[in-house]
Amino acid sequence: MMDIDSLYALLLPATVAIPLLGAVLIAVVGDSPNQRETITLVTAGTLFITVLALAFPFQLGSVPHVTLAVPIPALPILLRIEPLGLTFACVASGLWILNSLYSIGYMRGNKEPHQTRFYICFALALGSTMGVAFAGNMFTLFIFYEMLSLSTYPLVTHHQDAESRRAGRTYLGLLMGTSIGLMLLAMMLTWATAGTTEFKPGGILNGRVPESIGAILLLLYMYGIGKAAIMPVHRWLPAAMVAPTPVSALLHAVAVVKTGVFTVLKVSVYIFGVDYLNRLWSTDVILYIAAFSLLAASIVAMRQDNLKRRLAYSTVSQLAYVVVGAMLASSAGVMGAGLQIVMHAFGKITLFFCAGAIYTAAHKTLISQMDGLGRTMPWTMTAFAVGALSVIGLPPLGGSWAKFFLFLGAVEADKLVLVAVLSVSTLLNVFYLLGPVLRAFFRPLPADAPTGRHEAPVASVVPLCLTAFGCLLLFFFAGSLYDALLPITEGK
Repeated sequence: MMDIDSLYALLLPATVAIPLLGAVLIAVVGDSPNQRETITLVTAGTLFITVLALAFPFQLGSVPHVTLAVPIPALPILLRIEPLGLTFACVASGLWILNSLYSIGYMRGNKEPHQTRFYICFALALGSTMGVAFAGNMFTLFIFYEMLSLSTYPLVTHHQDAESRRAGRTYLGLLMGTSIGLMLLAMMLTWATAGTTEFKPGGILNGRVPESIGAILLLLYMYGIGKAAIMPVHRWLPAAMVAPTPVSALLHAVAVVKTGVFTVLKVSVYIFGVDYLNRLWSTDVILYIAAFSLLAASIVAMRQDNLKRRLAYSTVSQLAYVVVGAMLASSAGVMGAGLQIVMHAFGKITLFFCAGAIYTAAHKTLISQMDGLGRTMPWTMTAFAVGALSVIGLPPLGGSWAKFFLFLGAVEADKLVLVAVLSVSTLLNVFYLLGPVLRAFFRPLPADAPTGRHEAPVASVVPLCLTAFGCLLLFFFAGSLYDALLPITEGK
C-alpha cells in the first residue's frame, strides 16, 4: 500500500504533467472553441488544487521530492518543495485560472487568430513554470527555464507580422543568449567547484568556493538570468508588448518575468546564501546596477504614451526591486524581495487586464486617448486605480508590505543611499501610474465619444476585478505569506 509521502511525491511531477496533458487535449479538440476553453479552465483549476495539496505535507514538516531522471551522473532532474518555490507555484497556478478566463473574453472579443495554438502554448508555459518552481537543483531549473523561453516564443509572435517576428527574435535571442552564454557557464562552474548544483538552505558555495570566484559566479548568474530584465538586457520585455494582452499578463505577472526574479532570489538564497553574498564585492555591483535600472526604467516609463509600453517599463523597474532585495543580503531585504514577487504579480496582472479591456471595449491604446474613460468603463478604471496604488506601495494594498520590508532591508544593511533610491522611485511610480487614472476620472469625455457604459466582455471584467480585490486582501492577510517565506530569511 502506498504511504502518504509516496502519494505526495507523485503530486510533484503531476504539477508539470497536468498542464502538458492539457496542452495535448486542447490540440485534440482545437476545432471546438467551447471544448478547448473548457479544457483550459479545468486544467488550470486542477493544477491549482494539486499545488495546494502539496502545501499540506510541507506544513507538517514533510519535504516531498522525486527524481525524474539522471541524464548525467550526479546531475539528476529533481523536483523538491521548499518555501519560496511553493509560494511561487501557488501564485502562478492561481493566477492562471483568472488569466485563462480573461483570455476567453479577450480572444473572442477581438476575434484573434490562432487561438488553439495560443491556449496550447499557454499550457506549456505553465507546465514549464511549475518545473522551475519545484526544481531541486540548478540543472533542473535550467532545463525548465529554457522550455519556458521556447514555449512562450509563439505567444510573442502570435500575430505573425513583421513587427511581432522582429520582437520574437529580440525576445528569444536575449533570453536564450544570456541563459546559454552566462547562466549555463555559471552552473557548470558551480558544479565543478562545489561538486553539486543542489539548492540547499544557507547556500552551497560558502566554504567550498573562494570569494574571488564566487564574485564572478554572481555576475554570471545575475546577467545569465535574462528574464529578470536587469539593464541592459531588458530590451526583450518592451519588445514583447506586440503580443496580445493576455500574453503580456502572462509575461509580466504569471510566468516569464516572475520566473526571472524567482530564479534570482532562489540562486541568492540557496546557491550563494546570505552570509556568503555579504562577503562578495560583486554583490554591491549588482545592487547598484539594479538601483539604476529601478530609476532609469521609471523615467522611461513616464515618457511612454502607449499604455502597454508604459506598463512594460514599469515592470522592468518593479523587477529591479526584487534584485535589490536579494542583493541587500539581509533578512528584511530577502523578505521584501519575496513579498514583491507576489504583490507585484497581483498588481501588474490587474493593470494589464485593464489595458486589454480598454482595447477590447474602446479600441484605445494610448494614454492620451483615455480622457473621461472612467465614466464609460468604471469597473475597469477603478480596478486599474487599485492595481496602480498597490504597485506604488500605498496601504491598505498588498504592495505596501513589500515596499516596507525593502526600506527596512536597506536600513538593516546600512545602505541609506538605497533608502533615497526607493523613495524617489516610489514618487516616480505615482507619476507614471496615476496619470491614466487622473485622465480617466477627472477629464471630460471628448465631444465625439459615446456616452453610457461600454465595458469589455464579462469574462474579461470579472478577472480584473478579482485580481484588484486580491491586492486588497493581500494587505490584510500578508501575515500568512510572511510566515510562509520566513524560513528563507533564516537560511532554512
